[in-house]
Amino acid sequence: MPKYGYLVVEGPHDIEFVARLLSRWDFRRVRNEPELDRFWEDLIPRTYPPSGDLLKRVPVPLFLKNDSHSLAVHTAIGDTRIAQTVEENAALIDLGHLTGVGVILDSDSEQTPPQRYASVRSELAARGFQLPEDAGTLADGRPRFGAFVLPDNASRGTLEDLLLECASVVYPHLLFSAQTHVKTADGDTTLQPADRDDFDKPAGHNKAIVGSMASVLRPGKAVQVSIQDNRWLRDETLNRPRIRAVQDFLASLWELP
Repeated sequence: MPKYGYLVVEGPHDIEFVARLLSRWDFRRVRNEPELDRFWEDLIPRTYPPSGDLLKRVPVPLFLKNDSHSLAVHTAIGDTRIAQTVEENAALIDLGHLTGVGVILDSDSEQTPPQRYASVRSELAARGFQLPEDAGTLADGRPRFGAFVLPDNASRGTLEDLLLECASVVYPHLLFSAQTHVKTADGDTTLQPADRDDFDKPAGHNKAIVGSMASVLRPGKAVQVSIQDNRWLRDETLNRPRIRAVQDFLASLWELP
């Protein structure tokens, strides 16, 4: 029997980020349902549309496996549903069989990373899930519980901060070009306030830079496709200290060798 692990992240970019980090342990995606460990079958929605919403994405986790582990990585579709997603899916599986239950979240709001962590910790505690006192650490027991606040449990930021750090290594010229483009757009006086709603958010410029780079690397495709296909998180970038810290958190959470 494999070791089972469950993780909730905020969005599709984070799912691909985690999948790339786990390449170190030779995890592969489970594409076809007959290949999926039956432990996870209750996490697969059997009705459409979900909650009657024709525009809502079907909430199927990304399932990953290697010779020793079977994992489910679930997106909460936003930062406000993390605790709810954990609660909803914990009710569908036997937590006693899990090695670890984890959460990865950003700290791009008005809250500091400790405040962001404390908020999610409080929400989960109200639902019966006890995270440890500090982000990036694990609570004893089975399953282990823990959460990592990107980019490093201490600095304000998001996944994009880590992607741009990696881009400075593998795509330095493209990074400079994208930064110039975004800086130019920032000074565009023809943009109306409504045009700048997302751009002017705390992480807006970094997201725009990453999106600009991805549009070159994978024209017409989403950023998560570029994260999966391109060199953002491969070889030497996986050894960057802040990237390695997230890997180490996942390794401890799920007892990866």
